[in-house]
Amino acid sequence: MSAPLTVRSAGRRFVGLTALRWLPIGLAAPVSVLLAASRGLSPADVGVVVAVYSLVTLLLELPTGGLADAIGTRQVLVLSGLMTAAGLVTSALAHSVAAFAVAWALKGVGRALDSGPLEAWYVDAVRAADPSADVTPGLSRAGAADGAGLCLGAVLGGLLPLVADGSGDAVLVLPVLAATGVALLSVAAVAALVVPVGPARHAGVAALRAGVREVPAVVRDTARLVVRDRVLRRLLAISLLVGCTLSTLELVGPLHVAALTGDDAEGAAVFGVVMAVSYAAAGVGALLAPLARRAARGSAGAATAGLALLGALAVAVVPLGGPPALGGLFTVFYVGNAAAWPLWKDALHARVAAGQRATALSASSLTLQVGGLLASLLVLRLADALGTATGFWVAAGALLVVAAVSLGLRSGAAAASGPATPVASRQRG
Repeated sequence: MSAPLTVRSAGRRFVGLTALRWLPIGLAAPVSVLLAASRGLSPADVGVVVAVYSLVTLLLELPTGGLADAIGTRQVLVLSGLMTAAGLVTSALAHSVAAFAVAWALKGVGRALDSGPLEAWYVDAVRAADPSADVTPGLSRAGAADGAGLCLGAVLGGLLPLVADGSGDAVLVLPVLAATGVALLSVAAVAALVVPVGPARHAGVAALRAGVREVPAVVRDTARLVVRDRVLRRLLAISLLVGCTLSTLELVGPLHVAALTGDDAEGAAVFGVVMAVSYAAAGVGALLAPLARRAARGSAGAATAGLALLGALAVAVVPLGGPPALGGLFTVFYVGNAAAWPLWKDALHARVAAGQRATALSASSLTLQVGGLLASLLVLRLADALGTATGFWVAAGALLVVAAVSLGLRSGAAAASGPATPVASRQRG
């Protein structure tokens, strides 16, 4: 039987596993669409395939969070890694729209499964080691590891086809296969490092069946918790608005740069650089969360409101400058948003206990994706009808609402150092 984890050792495992979790995603990202196109899929076909991924992820977010709370985080994380690896292998072998749709559906299942369990495990492990410990520094470092894993993976995934011998889809498959290997390595690391926290759980097929039967009750109880808890409602509203903002910037941004440069290819290249710098900046920004809270005299609400306001100003000014200004302003937004995110997550963890933590995180992830979907359906139409500047101003307006909503999180920040709220205290550890 392994010794109980300390706060420090739980944090190290959380940060390392987070980087390893996102590395295969970064490896496959540069070639995923190109591989499908090289095998005959049109842009419209690729759109259908990506829509399958989004739909599967949205439908499974809450049930898979409930599954993690019912049968344990390690089991769900292992299953997530295996599904991701299966999706990558299927992508490497796919030659039709249907096969690629299956591949992306498997990756969507993997994404839904891993949207909350690792973070939930970390918070539970820290609470078990020291109930008064602050989880924000660990969440902050994990945010930096998230960005580092994606950036490193994207660089390697882009370089592999260049240095490999061969041509066509043969070289494009290499990053996908490398990503599969890393995903399986992540599964092994999770099995070794994510030690169970709390009461012992039964294993085997019977336990899995029992856990699946628990899922509807866990999801239902979490939904009731969100309805009753004002802070949780604010946090889900923030996730929705941030999802809308992120999707708007990533969808309207390329159109705006292409219009500025007058050439789609040049615009794509410039925007690719902008986003690479922005993701790196987000990794740095995540490390600034504790400093931002100290600057706000310990108030997570005031800190996140200030960061959202700064982001709103940066996004609102984007239409007034050229590509260099866009890069700088995007960097400001991504640094501020990444610094605020661990503080929002800390406020969420203060409102739920172990039995519903993964489900609550899945609810946050779900609203983030719904916000992105709304942006893709509505904000792009506005940008098409009224110009790309309108899209940026809508995003800036969403961030102003985020700032206003965040001010109401002072009570959530205070709860982080105290006992669980009454409505959450009856959940099992």
